[in-house]
Amino acid sequence: KKARRQHQTIVFIDESGLSTRPTRARTWALRGQTPVLQETFNWKSLSLTGGLALWRFLFQIHAGSIKSLQVIEFLKHLQRQVPGKILILWDGAPIHRSLLVKNFVAATQGRIQVERLPADAPELNPVEYMWGHLKTHEIANLIATQAWELSLEATAALRRMRRRNSVIAACYSQAE
Repeated sequence: KKARRQHQTIVFIDESGLSTRPTRARTWALRGQTPVLQETFNWKSLSLTGGLALWRFLFQIHAGSIKSLQVIEFLKHLQRQVPGKILILWDGAPIHRSLLVKNFVAATQGRIQVERLPADAPELNPVEYMWGHLKTHEIANLIATQAWELSLEATAALRRMRRRNSVIAACYSQAE
């Protein structure tokens, strides 16, 4: 109600990680032929930052882990994509509480405001469900030997997901 009164767009933000080790899920195969995944045993990783604002899903993929500079880069991306004031809801991760991020938010002069979600309550953030759908449905059983292959497949899957309003609506309904 407060965000509506202040004409703010609410954006839920969360980060997640991907690796070249596949998330295994049930799949189909010909009768009598068990599907076999040939893993490369690489552990190359990517990190995802995503923001869900009503019917819009924005994301960025980074090599390695997410640091304060990547969070600031994503917030700048949000400012370009979302007009007006933005109310960010995210968890209390150390990168969200860093001095660099706090200084950047303060420098927006009220265009970006931040509220923390309760600790140990990832079920309140609908972006968590986007990551779950990505990993268990869209890229499950994906064998990628290089980080760029994983990035390419994850980007394509995330673009498909953001065009499907049913996926976004399901994330919100599960977070209620």
